[in-house]
Amino acid sequence: QVQLVESGGGLVQAGGSLRLSCAASGSIFSINAMRWYRQAPGKQRELVAAITSGSSPNYADSVKGRSTISRDNAKNTVYLQMNSLKPEDTAVYYCNADITMTSRSHLSYWGQGTQVTVSS
Repeated sequence: QVQLVESGGGLVQAGGSLRLSCAASGSIFSINAMRWYRQAPGKQRELVAAITSGSSPNYADSVKGRSTISRDNAKNTVYLQMNSLKPEDTAVYYCNADITMTSRSHLSYWGQGTQVTVSS
């Protein structure tokens, strides 16, 4: 069993910054790609950023240049640094990870989500 626990969300004014964290724990052999998604009220969940096991990042156009995804493989943790936040960044942010278990099975796990609210 694996758990992903996100932290770092909150209320921030437009133009501010937040750093989200997502720590994976459990029967982990290795973690492959890790991703951040977000879902705003009434909208579909969308991919915000992804990072490969080799730390190669990719970003949605909506956050490119304002956000940085990184990971600490020793801590099984992925981060999302978000700067110059806009009200349209308001959403629940979810962590997702492709994990190889100690049993060598491969599964995709989700965190419980963390709320980010950006006030204008």
